Amino acid sequence: MTVHRISHAAVVVVALLLSACASRPLVPDWALEAQSASERAVKAYLQGQARVAEVEWRKALTEASATGQPNQMARLALLQCASQVAALEFTDCPQYQRYAAGAEPAERAYARYLQVQHTAQDVALLPMAQQATAAQLLKGQSGPWVPAAEAALSQLTAAGVAVRAGHVQLAGVQQAAQLASEQGWRRSAMAWLLLEQRLHQAAGDAASVQAVALRLQVLQNGSGENKKK
Repeated sequence: MTVHRISHAAVVVVALLLSACASRPLVPDWALEAQSASERAVKAYLQGQARVAEVEWRKALTEASATGQPNQMARLALLQCASQVAALEFTDCPQYQRYAAGAEPAERAYARYLQVQHTAQDVALLPMAQQATAAQLLKGQSGPWVPAAEAALSQLTAAGVAVRAGHVQLAGVQQAAQLASEQGWRRSAMAWLLLEQRLHQAAGDAASVQAVALRLQVLQNGSGENKKK
């Protein structure tokens, strides 16, 4: 049951998308359309509906491009990258790189964080939900890597960044897998469960490996798009 609003998931991305319009009586149509399309895109991607996500991202970027402002494009691209990290898909955020030169300091800090290249100066510029994880990674400290954030996407993004940094703890992976599962985010849940299964295999825990395999089987049922990948 999804109870978290995706619009709260990456404050540096979606909230800033509207910040340029905050002093005006009405929010421009492009901003509303871009936000709505990006939320649908994130949800579709995490659910494993790649084609739907691609269409919605295209809509969001088209709306933002009407402003002629590269920072608006960068913010949307970072939200897309954050959703990929939440599903353990690690890239160099190529869409963001196209507009990085026009990004603002907070966006650049967030981009570095997603790549695990952030600095101590970047931490204060990050969304609150990411600051604790960012600081812990800089200090080389261990988890918890799933923060007590309001939005599920924020929690999974932080956990994904930690995994990318090489901090993999079974308890955190299990928590992330359960969180994605509760949201009905098939793609993300499968990614985290596959990681959990590998950790159980490494530990020689055959019973847990089989238990995770059953959950993966359930997720694969009825997932026509995933079966084609």
